[in-house]
Amino acid sequence: MSIDYVTELWRQCFWGALLFSGPILAVSLVVGVVIGLFQAATQVHEMSLVFVPKLILVALVVVIFGHWQWGLLVQFSSRLLAGLPQLAR
Repeated sequence: MSIDYVTELWRQCFWGALLFSGPILAVSLVVGVVIGLFQAATQVHEMSLVFVPKLILVALVVVIFGHWQWGLLVQFSSRLLAGLPQLAR
């Protein structure tokens, strides 16, 4: 196993994690900022006002992008398992 192979494997792991979690984190960030601005403007500081919309929208994103995320995870896992003989060298 060469250092190049390990570096490529780490690069694929980080890129896959970014692609897998990116849509969920982006929606969560946008909803948090929008609701934070709303709370600052109206001076209503209720925790459920942030939690419930975030929960609903993150669940919606998982429903929409879940199939793609699952395919990404399966593709990475199959490539990793196919490369096990090369890892054993």
